[in-house]
Amino acid sequence: MFNRDPWILDVFRTYSGENRLYVRGRALEDQPLKLYEQQSFYHTIRNAWRAFKTDEIREIPVRLTLSNGNHFETITDREGYFLFDITTETNLQDLADEEGYVPITISFDEENSAFAKAKSQQRISLNKFTGETLVPPSTAAYGVVSDIDDTIMKTGVTSFLKLRVAFNTFFKNFDKRTPFKDAANFYQLLHRGASGKDQNPMFYLSNSPWNLYHYLEKFVDFHGFPRGPILLRDFPTPWNRTPKKERPHKEHELINILKHYPDQQFILIGDAGEHDTTYYTNGATEYPERIKAIYIRAVNHTKKMAAIKEMADAFEVCPVLLVKESSEAIKHAREMGWIV
Repeated sequence: MFNRDPWILDVFRTYSGENRLYVRGRALEDQPLKLYEQQSFYHTIRNAWRAFKTDEIREIPVRLTLSNGNHFETITDREGYFLFDITTETNLQDLADEEGYVPITISFDEENSAFAKAKSQQRISLNKFTGETLVPPSTAAYGVVSDIDDTIMKTGVTSFLKLRVAFNTFFKNFDKRTPFKDAANFYQLLHRGASGKDQNPMFYLSNSPWNLYHYLEKFVDFHGFPRGPILLRDFPTPWNRTPKKERPHKEHELINILKHYPDQQFILIGDAGEHDTTYYTNGATEYPERIKAIYIRAVNHTKKMAAIKEMADAFEVCPVLLVKESSEAIKHAREMGWIV
């Protein structure tokens, strides 16, 4: 008789405010993915297949518990995703470490009948799944919002039919992916800021699905980028009736971050391969006092670069700089006094 997959809760690293919890994750029937360095080609393909072959646990109650014992409840949707978007009386900064991360625990509601059945089937050995949410520390001088694909990680978004994207995603392990030269150094400098110890918050955006969350998290950590929330999207099924967002995913997430931290300024970083310049200039136009600068990494696509340059030259709200190398952005940021 075949063993049935255990129940697990995937807790995504997200961001919150002093009195606002904003935590995402997903309830699944699955074995936890095992991603490690120098794994075989077979295990790389197997992990990629398993990341997309998911059995979600729909409409099940889950509980979030803070380190002070306060707890909150919500219910997963039809795709197994859960979202805690809650105002709290607790000042979450009091529970954060020096980088601003608040430890959280997510668990299934043990009084639920579906939970009791899964436990009787020995599908739940431990009902405690840990995670963290970012509450930027008071030392932060600004935040950084960055795209991932072809901004910090060579992806091939502009390749023919995006074939290079598919090859890199499914056939290359996270430790074999190539970051752009000096990108991690630039981001560490931004994270440390002008004082060298600002602990400026970092946010990473991608149009990739949540299925790739752990893969991208491993890439960020392995290649020396500062940790930060990784904000992906759900690929809707044909029968998904969830209303579409009014804005494209990355622009939606950017605006949500700007609303979340109304007193914080930001530096935005993207590439010319997709629509990052449009999303970022839209955000800067809507919040003109909030964006210090926009850095756009150049791509090998003459038509795209001509259009981006025209847009950058005409934009007057904040500087929009086209850079071929991270060293150019480092030089500019240092001249502006944003990094040491």
